[in-house]
Amino acid sequence: MSTMKIKKGDTVKVIAGKDNGAEGKVLSVDIKNHKVLVEGVNKITKHQKPSQGNPNGGIVEKEAPIDISNVMLVVKGKTTRVGFKMDGDKKVRYAKATGEVID
Repeated sequence: MSTMKIKKGDTVKVIAGKDNGAEGKVLSVDIKNHKVLVEGVNKITKHQKPSQGNPNGGIVEKEAPIDISNVMLVVKGKTTRVGFKMDGDKKVRYAKATGEVID
């Protein structure tokens, strides 16, 4: 399985879909299904029954996963593609727009 170019905690911009142009922080990454959960993006309403955690139940608004191909990494306010290169004996991500190492 290949390494994902977007990780939890990255800031991304949506480049396709109903939330096109929205930016947010990645909350989780689903490697198997190639989906990411982005804060404040792709909101859905979910009808929940009363439970111990939510005694009243009701309609709850939450984020739904979005395909990883529909988001682009933001580095220093600029969207960029991500590449991998060897930094000594360590594999690191770098921004293709600027050439700088991300992590």
